[in-house]
Amino acid sequence: RILPALTADHVAHFQRLLGENSVFTGADDLKPYNTDWMGRYTGKAALALRPRSTEDVSKVLKFCHDNNLAVVPQGGNTGLVGGSVPVFDEIVLSLSSLSDIGAFDPDASVFTVGAGVVLQNLETAAAAVRATVPLDLGAKGSCQMGGCLAANAGGIRFLRYGPLRASVLGMEVVLADGTVLSEMAPLRKDNTGYDLKQLMIGSEGTLGVITRIAIACPPAPNATHAAILAVPSFSDLRKLLRAARNSLGEVLSAFEFMDSHGVALATSRLSHVRDPFPGESHGFYALVETRGSKGAHDAEKLEGFLEEVMEEGLVENGVLAQDSAQVEAFWHLREGMPEAMAKAGKVYKYDVSLPLASYYELVEAVREKMAGMADVHVVGWGHIGDGNLHLNISVPEYDDAKYLSVLEPFVYEFVRDHKGSVSAEHGLGLMKAGKIRYSKSEESVAMMRKIKAVFDPKGILNPYKMLPPVEVEV
Repeated sequence: RILPALTADHVAHFQRLLGENSVFTGADDLKPYNTDWMGRYTGKAALALRPRSTEDVSKVLKFCHDNNLAVVPQGGNTGLVGGSVPVFDEIVLSLSSLSDIGAFDPDASVFTVGAGVVLQNLETAAAAVRATVPLDLGAKGSCQMGGCLAANAGGIRFLRYGPLRASVLGMEVVLADGTVLSEMAPLRKDNTGYDLKQLMIGSEGTLGVITRIAIACPPAPNATHAAILAVPSFSDLRKLLRAARNSLGEVLSAFEFMDSHGVALATSRLSHVRDPFPGESHGFYALVETRGSKGAHDAEKLEGFLEEVMEEGLVENGVLAQDSAQVEAFWHLREGMPEAMAKAGKVYKYDVSLPLASYYELVEAVREKMAGMADVHVVGWGHIGDGNLHLNISVPEYDDAKYLSVLEPFVYEFVRDHKGSVSAEHGLGLMKAGKIRYSKSEESVAMMRKIKAVFDPKGILNPYKMLPPVEVEV
C-alpha cells in the first residue's frame, strides 16, 4: 500500500455528501465494482460511490485529496487490462449516474453527453437524428463514453473515422483536488494554448475524472453493405486490404480479419453464429464493410471489388450481404470472437499494434510455443486496417506459472523488436503498466511522470495503473 486506509468517518462523510442511496458498502453491492468482467482482476474496495453530477464528483475528489484517499474512476467496467477495478481497497468512483444525453446540435453535428452514457444508448439517440457515433465496440451495450475516452478506445470504425480523440470537441473533467476544468465549447478549430482535453484522453483516469463530453457525430450513412471473404494466406490478406483501399476508397468503413482457428471456435460454440462457408476450410476470413450515401453506387463498387480480387486469386470464396439482417449476421461472427474464447476457457488477451509485415507472425510464433499443451487455443483477429491485432489464448484455468511464463515477456519482446505497440486500444491498466518501456523511451516515461505529478501530486487517482511505482517496473 502507498495511501491511507478508509475509515468509518470517511464513509459517514460521503453518506452526508451524496445520500445513502449513492454510497455502497455491502459485500454483495461491491462485488461488481471490485471484479472485472473477465474475472481476471479482483480488488478489495470497501466503498463505492455513485455521484450524480460534476459538482458531486468535485466534492468527492476534494475530500479524497485532502484526506489522501485513493480513488478508482469506473465506467462500464468492460476494460480488459484491469484498469477500472481497485488493486487494494481504493474507493470506486462510478460514473454510471452521469447518463444524460443533451440535445443534438445539428449545425455542429455534436452531442453533449455525460460520462456515464452507455455507447449503445448514444447510438440510438444519434440514429434518431440521422447521425452516427464514430465509435463501435463489441461491448457497446455496457461500455460508457467516459471510460471509452479514458482508454481512447479504437473499435471497428477507426478505419473510417480515425481515433476517437479526433471526434472529441469538448470535455469537462474534475482534477484530483476537485478543480473542475471545463472545455466544453464544441469548436472544431481552437488553437488557443495547449489542448488539455487531449491529455485526458487515453490517460485511464490517472490525471482527472471525465464527467461530460462534446462529441462530433457525423451524418449517418444512407446505405451499408458488407461481404465476408475467404482468403488462402495472410500474404493474400495484406494484398486484399490494399485492393480494398484502392477500389472502395471513401466508402470503405471497416476491414476486419479472423483466422480459421477463431472462426472454428465461434461457429462451434455460439448458437447465434453461422459459418459463412459451410463445409469449406480457409486460412483467413475478411469482413469488408462500406458505408455511403448512395446504395446502388456502393453496392456496385463492392461487387466490382469482389470480382476483381477473385479474378486475381486473392479470394477463394465470398458472400455479399443481401440485406441489413445479413450484415448484422456477419458482424455477429466477428464480434462473437471474445465470447467464443470465453466459452473455450480462461483467456489471456493481448491487444497490440504491429506493422503488417510481422502482424500475424506473432500469432504463429505463440501457437508454436504453446504447441502440445492440452485444451489451449491460440487465436488471432482484429482491425487489420489499422494494424491492431487481438491475440487471444484460451486455457483450461488461469495458471501463470504454466502459461503466462511462456507468453511473457515473449509477446512484449516480439512487439518491441518489430517496432509495435504493447497497447493498441485497450490501454495499459494494471496488466501492462510495468510493460510501458517495451514501447516508450526512458525520456517519454520520465515526461509522463512529470505530467502525472502536475495533475495529481498526491497520486490518489487510479494508483498502480499505467505508471506504477518505479521499483515494480521492468
